[in-house]
Amino acid sequence: MEIGVSSFAETTADPVTGEVMSHAQRLQEVVEEVVVADQVGLDVYGLGEHHRPDYAASAPAVVLAAAAARTRRIRLTSAVTVLSSDDPVRVFQDFATLDGLSGGRAEIIAGRGSFIESFPLFGQDLSDYDELFAENLELLLAVRASERVTWRGGHRPAIHDRGVYPRPVQDPLPVWIGVGGNPQSVVRAGTLGLPLAIAIIGGMPEQFGPLADLYRRAGAQAGHDPATLRVATHSHGFVADTTEQAVELQFPSYQQAMNVIGRERGWHHYSRTSYEAGRSRRGALAVGSPEDVAEKILWQHQHLGIDRYMLHVSTGTMPHGEVLRAIELLGTKVAPIVRERLGE
Repeated sequence: MEIGVSSFAETTADPVTGEVMSHAQRLQEVVEEVVVADQVGLDVYGLGEHHRPDYAASAPAVVLAAAAARTRRIRLTSAVTVLSSDDPVRVFQDFATLDGLSGGRAEIIAGRGSFIESFPLFGQDLSDYDELFAENLELLLAVRASERVTWRGGHRPAIHDRGVYPRPVQDPLPVWIGVGGNPQSVVRAGTLGLPLAIAIIGGMPEQFGPLADLYRRAGAQAGHDPATLRVATHSHGFVADTTEQAVELQFPSYQQAMNVIGRERGWHHYSRTSYEAGRSRRGALAVGSPEDVAEKILWQHQHLGIDRYMLHVSTGTMPHGEVLRAIELLGTKVAPIVRERLGE
């Protein structure tokens, strides 16, 4: 099973000092994170796309290209690309460029996105949310499948026998579908035979087991080889040498970040009680010692049969050195425990 890291390049206020780092500093830290993840043998690093002041990465492919020049093995993916509001041709070109620069390590996780800022920014109507994603995914896959493309849709000017360049090293360039729990999106991924990435940031991971089953059934009914129907999960968490250290380091920033989003969306106040429930054996938060986090990953593997696990190690602003240490522990301590237990 692949194990990796994801980030949204957060620039929320430091929970202790109130200071907000610059976007430039945070982007440089992300590149360092990818370098460390590569050095300690992790399989993948994913960077999310956002268009808000509290996130620094509006162009993940550019940031990942900077990391590609300093890494050798780790796969580099968006997490996610907000495909509904983007131009699929340009998305393909960006990640095909990343694929060339990295020697064939680029991936796209395409999703509809959980924030809406990109829609008015790029002149899209939010009422077309679902239709835009379906149409743009169709075009992205058409460009991926053929160097020259003829295509017509309802929201973008038609393309008539035009070439799209550069072509990627990988054929095909991997495209995953990222979902937060929408069954229709899960069925779409299975029907198309595309790998599925599920964001599990609340509740109990086993609740997502039926979605993984639905995905595999849809893929099988569409005639796809079950071996190609891969499932990944993305969950919040943090690793330290001891459980007490992990909790002490993560909780202040995590609480602050969750309450910032919660105020926008009308959620209840995120308390220490909520946090401890998430950290419980069956909760979605993977926070603790290497042994604790390994158990959380194995729990998801047991209930969802996952092929890839991505740990979101910095929700909110955390000390950069501690984040690097968490990535180091994930690669040198957590991953070996998981792989040994799985017989890999």
